[in-house]
Amino acid sequence: MRTLKSDLILLLAATIWGFAFVAQRMGMEHVGPYTFNGIRFALGAISLIPFMVILKPKSVKPFNTIKPNLKWGALAGVALFAGASFQQVGLVHTTAGKGGFITGLYVVIVPLMGLLWRQKTGGGTWIGAILAAIGLYFLSVTEELTISYGDLLVLICAFCFAIHVHLVGKLGATMDTLTLSFIQSVVCSILSLIFAFIFEIITLEGIKMAALPIFYGGVFSVGIAYSLQIYGQKRSHPSHASILLSLESVMAAIGGWLILNEILSGRALLGCAIMMAGMLISQLYPIYPKSGEILAPESVNLQVRDIKSP
Repeated sequence: MRTLKSDLILLLAATIWGFAFVAQRMGMEHVGPYTFNGIRFALGAISLIPFMVILKPKSVKPFNTIKPNLKWGALAGVALFAGASFQQVGLVHTTAGKGGFITGLYVVIVPLMGLLWRQKTGGGTWIGAILAAIGLYFLSVTEELTISYGDLLVLICAFCFAIHVHLVGKLGATMDTLTLSFIQSVVCSILSLIFAFIFEIITLEGIKMAALPIFYGGVFSVGIAYSLQIYGQKRSHPSHASILLSLESVMAAIGGWLILNEILSGRALLGCAIMMAGMLISQLYPIYPKSGEILAPESVNLQVRDIKSP
Protein backbone atom coordinates (compact mmCIF):
# COMPACT_ATOMS: atom_id res chain seq x y z
CA MET A 1 0.00 0.00 0.00
CA ARG A 2 2.86 2.37 0.82
CA THR A 3 4.50 1.63 -2.53
CA LEU A 4 1.24 2.31 -4.36
CA LYS A 5 0.85 5.57 -2.47
CA SER A 6 4.40 6.61 -3.40
CA ASP A 7 3.83 5.72 -7.06
CA LEU A 8 0.64 7.80 -7.12
CA ILE A 9 2.51 10.71 -5.58
CA LEU A 10 5.22 10.48 -8.25
CA LEU A 11 2.55 10.30 -10.94
CA LEU A 12 1.06 13.50 -9.51
CA ALA A 13 4.48 15.16 -9.65
CA ALA A 14 4.91 14.12 -13.31
CA THR A 15 1.44 15.48 -14.07
CA ILE A 16 2.28 18.83 -12.48
CA TRP A 17 5.50 19.05 -14.49
CA GLY A 18 3.76 18.03 -17.71
CA PHE A 19 1.03 20.65 -17.34
CA ALA A 20 3.73 23.22 -16.59
CA PHE A 21 4.46 23.22 -20.33
CA VAL A 22 0.88 24.40 -20.84
CA ALA A 23 1.35 27.13 -18.22
CA GLN A 24 4.51 28.28 -19.99
CA ARG A 25 2.67 28.56 -23.30
CA MET A 26 -0.24 30.42 -21.72
CA GLY A 27 1.96 32.80 -19.77
CA MET A 28 3.86 33.92 -22.84
CA GLU A 29 0.67 35.27 -24.36
CA HIS A 30 1.13 38.20 -21.98
CA VAL A 31 4.84 38.40 -21.09
CA GLY A 32 8.12 37.56 -22.78
CA PRO A 33 9.92 34.25 -22.15
CA TYR A 34 12.69 35.82 -20.05
CA THR A 35 10.20 37.73 -17.92
CA PHE A 36 8.20 34.55 -17.36
CA ASN A 37 11.28 32.57 -16.32
CA GLY A 38 12.67 35.37 -14.18
CA ILE A 39 9.54 35.65 -12.05
CA ARG A 40 8.70 31.95 -11.89
CA PHE A 41 12.17 30.91 -10.76
CA ALA A 42 12.11 33.66 -8.13
CA LEU A 43 8.82 32.21 -6.87
CA GLY A 44 10.35 28.74 -7.05
CA ALA A 45 13.30 29.80 -4.90
CA ILE A 46 10.97 31.41 -2.36
CA SER A 47 8.81 28.27 -2.22
CA LEU A 48 11.90 26.23 -1.27
CA ILE A 49 12.67 28.34 1.81
CA PRO A 50 10.07 26.65 4.07
CA PHE A 51 11.49 23.23 3.21
CA MET A 52 15.02 24.44 3.93
CA VAL A 53 13.90 25.73 7.33
CA ILE A 54 11.70 22.76 8.29
CA LEU A 55 13.91 19.93 7.06
CA LYS A 56 17.20 21.49 8.18
CA PRO A 57 19.28 18.89 6.30
CA LYS A 58 22.21 17.56 8.27
CA SER A 59 24.28 17.51 5.10
CA VAL A 60 24.33 21.31 4.87
CA LYS A 61 27.93 22.45 5.12
CA PRO A 62 29.22 25.00 7.67
CA PHE A 63 29.03 28.71 6.92
CA ASN A 64 32.71 28.91 5.98
CA THR A 65 31.96 26.79 2.88
CA ILE A 66 29.33 29.20 1.56
CA LYS A 67 31.66 30.75 -1.04
CA PRO A 68 32.43 27.53 -2.96
CA ASN A 69 28.77 26.55 -2.63
CA LEU A 70 27.77 29.85 -4.19
CA LYS A 71 30.34 29.46 -6.97
CA TRP A 72 29.30 25.97 -8.01
CA GLY A 73 25.64 26.63 -7.37
CA ALA A 74 25.92 29.67 -9.64
CA LEU A 75 27.51 27.51 -12.35
CA ALA A 76 24.56 25.12 -12.14
CA GLY A 77 22.28 28.16 -12.29
CA VAL A 78 23.90 29.30 -15.54
CA ALA A 79 23.34 25.85 -17.09
CA LEU A 80 19.75 25.87 -15.84
CA PHE A 81 19.25 29.36 -17.27
CA ALA A 82 20.51 28.20 -20.68
CA GLY A 83 18.22 25.19 -20.73
CA ALA A 84 15.18 27.05 -19.42
CA SER A 85 15.71 29.95 -21.84
CA PHE A 86 16.02 27.78 -24.95
CA GLN A 87 12.97 25.85 -23.79
CA GLN A 88 10.88 28.92 -23.04
CA VAL A 89 11.72 30.72 -26.29
CA GLY A 90 11.23 27.47 -28.20
CA LEU A 91 7.74 27.06 -26.77
CA VAL A 92 6.77 30.33 -28.42
CA HIS A 93 7.19 28.55 -31.76
CA THR A 94 6.12 24.97 -31.00
CA THR A 95 3.41 23.14 -29.07
CA ALA A 96 3.45 22.14 -25.41
CA GLY A 97 3.21 18.46 -26.34
CA LYS A 98 6.14 18.49 -28.74
CA GLY A 99 8.14 20.61 -26.32
CA GLY A 100 7.57 18.07 -23.54
CA PHE A 101 8.72 15.10 -25.60
CA ILE A 102 11.78 16.83 -27.07
CA THR A 103 12.85 18.13 -23.66
CA GLY A 104 12.58 14.56 -22.33
CA LEU A 105 15.40 13.54 -24.66
CA TYR A 106 17.87 14.75 -22.01
CA VAL A 107 17.28 11.35 -20.36
CA VAL A 108 19.01 9.70 -23.34
CA ILE A 109 21.55 12.48 -23.94
CA VAL A 110 22.94 12.33 -20.38
CA PRO A 111 24.62 8.89 -20.61
CA LEU A 112 25.76 9.52 -24.18
CA MET A 113 27.34 12.81 -23.13
CA GLY A 114 29.09 10.90 -20.36
CA LEU A 115 31.24 9.28 -23.05
CA LEU A 116 33.13 12.58 -23.22
CA TRP A 117 34.27 11.89 -19.65
CA ARG A 118 35.07 8.25 -20.52
CA GLN A 119 31.98 6.96 -18.76
CA LYS A 120 31.04 3.60 -20.23
CA THR A 121 27.50 2.95 -21.39
CA GLY A 122 25.61 -0.22 -22.21
CA GLY A 123 23.42 -1.51 -25.00
CA GLY A 124 20.18 -0.29 -23.47
CA THR A 125 21.30 3.31 -23.74
CA TRP A 126 22.34 2.93 -27.38
CA ILE A 127 19.03 1.30 -28.27
CA GLY A 128 17.21 4.09 -26.45
CA ALA A 129 19.25 6.74 -28.26
CA ILE A 130 18.53 5.23 -31.67
CA LEU A 131 14.80 5.00 -30.95
CA ALA A 132 14.75 8.55 -29.59
CA ALA A 133 16.45 9.84 -32.74
CA ILE A 134 13.97 7.99 -34.96
CA GLY A 135 11.09 9.32 -32.89
CA LEU A 136 12.43 12.87 -33.10
CA TYR A 137 12.56 12.51 -36.89
CA PHE A 138 8.87 11.59 -37.09
CA LEU A 139 7.87 14.20 -34.51
CA SER A 140 9.79 17.24 -35.72
CA VAL A 141 11.50 16.71 -39.10
CA THR A 142 9.32 17.39 -42.11
CA GLU A 143 9.27 15.39 -45.34
CA GLU A 144 11.48 18.15 -46.79
CA LEU A 145 14.06 17.28 -44.09
CA THR A 146 13.63 20.56 -42.23
CA ILE A 147 13.00 21.12 -38.54
CA SER A 148 10.97 23.98 -37.13
CA TYR A 149 12.71 26.82 -35.30
CA GLY A 150 10.86 26.09 -32.06
CA ASP A 151 11.65 22.36 -32.10
CA LEU A 152 15.33 23.13 -32.75
CA LEU A 153 15.50 25.48 -29.77
CA VAL A 154 13.87 22.91 -27.49
CA LEU A 155 16.32 20.28 -28.75
CA ILE A 156 19.21 22.58 -27.78
CA CYS A 157 17.51 22.99 -24.41
CA ALA A 158 17.62 19.19 -23.93
CA PHE A 159 21.41 19.26 -24.42
CA CYS A 160 21.70 22.14 -21.92
CA PHE A 161 19.69 20.20 -19.36
CA ALA A 162 21.92 17.16 -19.96
CA ILE A 163 24.96 19.30 -19.12
CA HIS A 164 23.06 20.48 -16.08
CA VAL A 165 22.52 16.87 -14.95
CA HIS A 166 26.25 16.16 -15.10
CA LEU A 167 26.98 19.29 -13.07
CA VAL A 168 24.46 18.23 -10.45
CA GLY A 169 26.00 14.76 -10.37
CA LYS A 170 29.35 16.33 -9.50
CA LEU A 171 27.91 18.79 -6.98
CA GLY A 172 25.48 16.42 -5.30
CA ALA A 173 28.21 14.77 -3.24
CA THR A 174 29.33 18.04 -1.65
CA MET A 175 26.22 20.24 -1.56
CA ASP A 176 22.84 19.79 0.06
CA THR A 177 20.14 19.37 -2.57
CA LEU A 178 17.86 22.08 -1.20
CA THR A 179 20.72 24.57 -0.95
CA LEU A 180 21.79 23.83 -4.51
CA SER A 181 18.20 24.14 -5.70
CA PHE A 182 17.79 27.50 -4.01
CA ILE A 183 21.08 28.99 -5.23
CA GLN A 184 20.65 27.92 -8.83
CA SER A 185 17.02 29.07 -8.92
CA VAL A 186 18.07 32.51 -7.70
CA VAL A 187 20.87 32.70 -10.29
CA CYS A 188 18.53 31.58 -13.07
CA SER A 189 15.97 34.17 -11.99
CA ILE A 190 18.51 37.01 -11.92
CA LEU A 191 19.96 36.14 -15.34
CA SER A 192 16.47 35.81 -16.84
CA LEU A 193 15.38 39.21 -15.48
CA ILE A 194 18.57 40.84 -16.82
CA PHE A 195 17.81 39.50 -20.29
CA ALA A 196 14.18 40.52 -19.89
CA PHE A 197 15.12 44.13 -19.16
CA ILE A 198 17.45 44.14 -22.19
CA PHE A 199 15.33 42.36 -24.80
CA GLU A 200 11.72 42.62 -23.63
CA ILE A 201 9.19 45.22 -22.64
CA ILE A 202 8.00 44.47 -19.11
CA THR A 203 4.60 45.80 -18.12
CA LEU A 204 2.69 45.41 -14.86
CA GLU A 205 -0.47 44.68 -16.82
CA GLY A 206 1.24 41.82 -18.68
CA ILE A 207 2.51 40.33 -15.42
CA LYS A 208 -0.99 40.53 -13.92
CA MET A 209 -2.47 38.76 -16.95
CA ALA A 210 0.17 36.01 -16.71
CA ALA A 211 0.02 35.77 -12.90
CA LEU A 212 -1.73 32.38 -12.75
CA PRO A 213 0.59 30.56 -15.21
CA ILE A 214 3.63 32.15 -13.53
CA PHE A 215 2.37 31.10 -10.10
CA TYR A 216 1.77 27.56 -11.33
CA GLY A 217 5.19 27.37 -13.00
CA GLY A 218 6.98 28.68 -9.91
CA VAL A 219 5.16 27.38 -6.85
CA PHE A 220 3.56 24.17 -8.16
CA SER A 221 6.23 23.05 -10.64
CA VAL A 222 9.25 23.92 -8.49
CA GLY A 223 8.01 23.88 -4.90
CA ILE A 224 5.10 21.43 -4.61
CA ALA A 225 6.17 18.92 -7.28
CA TYR A 226 9.72 19.00 -5.92
CA SER A 227 8.53 18.04 -2.41
CA LEU A 228 6.21 15.36 -3.82
CA GLN A 229 9.14 13.81 -5.65
CA ILE A 230 11.30 13.70 -2.53
CA TYR A 231 8.51 12.04 -0.52
CA GLY A 232 7.51 9.65 -3.29
CA GLN A 233 11.02 8.41 -4.03
CA LYS A 234 11.56 7.29 -0.44
CA ARG A 235 9.33 4.21 -0.83
CA SER A 236 9.02 3.80 -4.60
CA HIS A 237 11.11 1.31 -6.58
CA PRO A 238 13.67 3.16 -8.76
CA SER A 239 12.29 1.61 -11.95
CA HIS A 240 8.76 2.62 -11.01
CA ALA A 241 9.94 6.14 -10.23
CA SER A 242 11.81 6.51 -13.52
CA ILE A 243 8.84 5.36 -15.58
CA LEU A 244 6.35 7.51 -13.71
CA LEU A 245 8.48 10.65 -13.96
CA SER A 246 9.03 10.00 -17.67
CA LEU A 247 5.28 10.31 -18.11
CA GLU A 248 5.81 14.06 -17.81
CA SER A 249 6.15 14.13 -21.60
CA VAL A 250 2.82 12.35 -22.05
CA MET A 251 1.15 14.70 -19.57
CA ALA A 252 2.47 17.67 -21.53
CA ALA A 253 0.84 16.32 -24.69
CA ILE A 254 -2.43 15.61 -22.85
CA GLY A 255 -2.40 19.08 -21.29
CA GLY A 256 -1.77 20.73 -24.64
CA TRP A 257 -4.68 18.79 -26.14
CA LEU A 258 -7.13 19.44 -23.29
CA ILE A 259 -6.36 23.08 -22.54
CA LEU A 260 -4.72 24.54 -25.65
CA ASN A 261 -6.56 22.42 -28.24
CA GLU A 262 -3.25 21.27 -29.70
CA ILE A 263 -3.57 18.42 -32.20
CA LEU A 264 -0.68 16.13 -33.10
CA SER A 265 -0.69 14.50 -36.53
CA GLY A 266 -0.48 10.74 -36.93
CA ARG A 267 3.18 11.10 -37.89
CA ALA A 268 3.88 13.17 -34.76
CA LEU A 269 2.03 10.69 -32.53
CA LEU A 270 4.13 7.87 -33.96
CA GLY A 271 7.24 9.88 -33.20
CA CYS A 272 6.05 10.46 -29.62
CA ALA A 273 5.47 6.74 -29.11
CA ILE A 274 8.91 5.80 -30.45
CA MET A 275 10.60 8.52 -28.37
CA MET A 276 8.78 7.34 -25.25
CA ALA A 277 9.95 3.78 -25.89
CA GLY A 278 13.52 5.00 -26.32
CA MET A 279 13.43 7.02 -23.10
CA LEU A 280 12.03 4.09 -21.11
CA ILE A 281 14.56 1.60 -22.50
CA SER A 282 17.43 3.97 -21.72
CA GLN A 283 16.26 4.19 -18.10
CA LEU A 284 15.39 0.55 -17.44
CA TYR A 285 18.77 -0.86 -18.51
CA PRO A 286 22.08 -0.22 -16.69
CA ILE A 287 24.41 2.27 -18.37
CA TYR A 288 27.55 0.84 -16.80
CA PRO A 289 28.88 -2.72 -17.22
CA LYS A 290 28.53 -5.27 -14.42
CA SER A 291 32.27 -5.22 -13.78
CA GLY A 292 31.89 -1.82 -12.18
CA GLU A 293 29.27 -0.09 -10.11
CA ILE A 294 25.85 -0.39 -11.72
CA LEU A 295 24.07 2.92 -12.05
CA ALA A 296 20.78 2.97 -13.87
CA PRO A 297 19.96 6.04 -15.94
CA GLU A 298 17.01 6.73 -13.68
CA SER A 299 19.54 7.49 -10.93
CA VAL A 300 20.85 10.35 -13.00
CA ASN A 301 17.41 11.32 -14.21
CA LEU A 302 16.01 11.55 -10.68
CA GLN A 303 18.92 13.74 -9.61
CA VAL A 304 18.05 16.39 -12.14
CA ARG A 305 14.49 16.57 -10.92
CA ASP A 306 15.84 17.63 -7.54
CA ILE A 307 16.91 20.91 -9.04
CA LYS A 308 15.12 21.38 -12.34
CA SER A 309 11.56 21.86 -13.46
CA PRO A 310 10.09 22.38 -16.88
